[in-house]
Amino acid sequence: MAIEYRDTQQFEIDQLADLFDSIKWESARYPDKLRSALAQSHRVFSAWDGQRLVGLINALSDNVMTVYFHYLLVHPAYQKRGIGRTLVKMMLDAYADYYKKVLIADGPAQNFYRRCGFTPACTATPMYLITE
Repeated sequence: MAIEYRDTQQFEIDQLADLFDSIKWESARYPDKLRSALAQSHRVFSAWDGQRLVGLINALSDNVMTVYFHYLLVHPAYQKRGIGRTLVKMMLDAYADYYKKVLIADGPAQNFYRRCGFTPACTATPMYLITE
């Protein structure tokens, strides 16, 4: 199996729904909004097995100093193969000159991101206000 990596912001709704649902993210309930959000992201890298979307990472940015990596997900059947690490490296390379690279990691993802070079922000707490 050869994974192909793409720099694209165009996805089919069913591709996004399948990927996000595979990891049981709430966002899977809104595939049309996901497609719009990714189309408007600053940058998106994705991983493909043939025509199957198996992973993606997106970035939101002020275009100068700060980039926020909002989504990183890899289909469970494709995890532990270096796909997530490759996607993160692609983003870090793309934004190498930016001063601050930000993300929110919870649970076991924290160890993954530490291995990618991120450190916890000891003085900050992620906060959310979700509107349905």
